[in-house]
Amino acid sequence: MPDADELVADALAAVRGSDVRQAERQLDRLMVGTGTADGATAVDAALARRLVRGLARLWPRGWQPVDVHRIVRRRLDAGAARLARAALAAQRREQAEPVPDWWDDQLRALAAQDRDAGPEVLAAWTAAEGLDRIDALRAAVDVLALVESLPPIAVLRPPPGSTGTALPRVAGTTRTGSPMLDRVRALLAKAESTTFPAEAEALTAKAQELIARHSIDEALLAAGAERGGDQPSGVRLGVENPYAGAKALLVQEVAAANRCEAVWSDDLGFTTVLGWPADLVAVELLYTSLLVQATAAMLRGRAERRPGSGRRTKVWDESFLNAFALRIGERLRAATDAATEAAGQTEAGADRLLPVLAQRGEAVRERLETLFPGVTRHRLSVRDAEGWSSGTSAADRASLDVGDARRPRQVPGRP
Repeated sequence: MPDADELVADALAAVRGSDVRQAERQLDRLMVGTGTADGATAVDAALARRLVRGLARLWPRGWQPVDVHRIVRRRLDAGAARLARAALAAQRREQAEPVPDWWDDQLRALAAQDRDAGPEVLAAWTAAEGLDRIDALRAAVDVLALVESLPPIAVLRPPPGSTGTALPRVAGTTRTGSPMLDRVRALLAKAESTTFPAEAEALTAKAQELIARHSIDEALLAAGAERGGDQPSGVRLGVENPYAGAKALLVQEVAAANRCEAVWSDDLGFTTVLGWPADLVAVELLYTSLLVQATAAMLRGRAERRPGSGRRTKVWDESFLNAFALRIGERLRAATDAATEAAGQTEAGADRLLPVLAQRGEAVRERLETLFPGVTRHRLSVRDAEGWSSGTSAADRASLDVGDARRPRQVPGRP
């Protein structure tokens, strides 16, 4: 009889192929196990070992825990994502090299706890999910096949075990532990929940004012400290169906207004945003809030349509969201220009502020060219005039005016 590692390898090869019957036969062999008394335990251990090794190989290839969890959930299902979380916890437990604090922050945010990282990861997950053994084995092999098939992506931050000497240091404010950011989150949460447009506008405008002031202060502080080793960093924001293209366009518009660059990876389900830390925080917070506003406005607009008017709902929705994103971008850029002008007059003067912002913008563009040398553009098309008009009107009513700096940058997705 073959050993457990051979059985796992055969099942994985069969799942990757096109012969469904062969894949089922190999899963049956996994069920039988090695023919010994502890055959099932040996198979589970072999699957877990290979999955943990597969995860470890992803980190130098640019993947982060949140990225792995997102794509497993996107391409498989929520149960598979929970198995991925348990495997992430197991891999962290075995990680011998130094692990940066932000890495553990991601694991905690995913609830990938050390208690899930025991030697019987697969058995514990199977019991928690209430699955029979054949379904559990099928799901585990599917997760393993996906993990081992993931391509290299941009390395945004030094992975575990890296000294960071070949990658940019991340300067500035972190995403957590800041009283200012806590205030912004609270304001945006209230803006999203209120049913009064005037109140939402006031709350969001205040949040944007705090973000804009903080971002400019960070730029001036970094310039004054002359930290020559600091460079732009990046984050990946999930862009899910339906209407992933319109959501990616919204990320792009918010990013461009905040001196960031955005690149949409359609097949992987995320947009990479490159920029300075304070600007990345602004993009993430504002995009999340604006997506809530845009979705709510789209649903209201859909309900107000006359029966039988326009094209089918999907085309109308997509046109609505595209128009919303582009109009929001225009409003944001006007607000950032005003905020920059005001800061130049009251803080350090345009002679100091504008060169600082220009230098930081150039650094972001250089980072884009380094990480994404083959980036392409996607032309936007309008397929429903009524949806486009309604989306533009909704964007005019939306409470969004972030102020942070400079003109928008080119990003894939805009015509």
